[in-house]
Amino acid sequence: MADKITIGFIGLGTMGGRIAANFQKAGHPLVVHDMRRAAADPFVAKGATWADDPAAAARGAAVLFTSLPGPPEMESVAFGRNGILSGIRADSVHFDLTTNSLSMVKRVHAAFAERGAHMLDAPVSGGPAGAASGKMAVWIGGDEATFKKYRQMLTAIADQAKYIGPIGSGTIAKLVHNCAGYAINTALAEVVTMGVKAGLEPLELWRAIRQGAVGRRRTFDAMAPNFLAGVYDPPNFMLKLAHKDVSLATALGRELGVPMRLCNLTLEEMTEAMGRGWGERDSRIAMTVETERAGIKIKVDPEKIKKVLDTE
Repeated sequence: MADKITIGFIGLGTMGGRIAANFQKAGHPLVVHDMRRAAADPFVAKGATWADDPAAAARGAAVLFTSLPGPPEMESVAFGRNGILSGIRADSVHFDLTTNSLSMVKRVHAAFAERGAHMLDAPVSGGPAGAASGKMAVWIGGDEATFKKYRQMLTAIADQAKYIGPIGSGTIAKLVHNCAGYAINTALAEVVTMGVKAGLEPLELWRAIRQGAVGRRRTFDAMAPNFLAGVYDPPNFMLKLAHKDVSLATALGRELGVPMRLCNLTLEEMTEAMGRGWGERDSRIAMTVETERAGIKIKVDPEKIKKVLDTE
């Protein structure tokens, strides 16, 4: 593979524009398309080729990237009149950076495969600042050999480009990550609102809690020793003590008239786990109530977890 390959890029918005700019800075020739011609003008001024439609962008490039708002836009760009499907070439590669639906990803992948083309879902995480700096994650699902072939090219836009698994895997990882983030935000809004209404000054409350156990630890690392490994004995912090803490917090919320919907749901989960006689086991065992409902069991080799924590 040549060091510099022609890249087609469709979708030059807040994220896509910054990502495409990094490809251009790295010296890759670009063929660009966006619903707004003005969005492409800065790239064309620096030597990129304008494509009148998605099909032209697909025909003019060896590797195609799309960065779109969501599934409806992907459907239009992929399957619409003069869409990618009508221009994609056999053996070409399409990386979809969109935060997409799993069903849409699989539909596009299947349609492209019929044309002999490779499609990989590759949603990104890092926000506009990460897209501009290249310090962001790209989670990739699809053919692993194709990913490896273009892995070096992806270093122009991301410092963490990871192969996750078969087609759709990147999308699943992105949806898990984003939904978790916003659920955490909701929980934080509840408890911080309660703390401020109880009389604490917001800055001092924030300064205090960020130095606690939760504040000092990376969010997802906290899952590793118990929930991910499936190990709840001996306990790091017993469920009965955690249940007491959340009971006290939600009780204070009721006293203050602060709605705490998510925290009350958390208490319900913990109460169900207490009812199973798990009070003296690690508090995170309450998380298994959800896995039971879904009919799955999570238990990862602790040595494999340690390797990730030590090296990534």
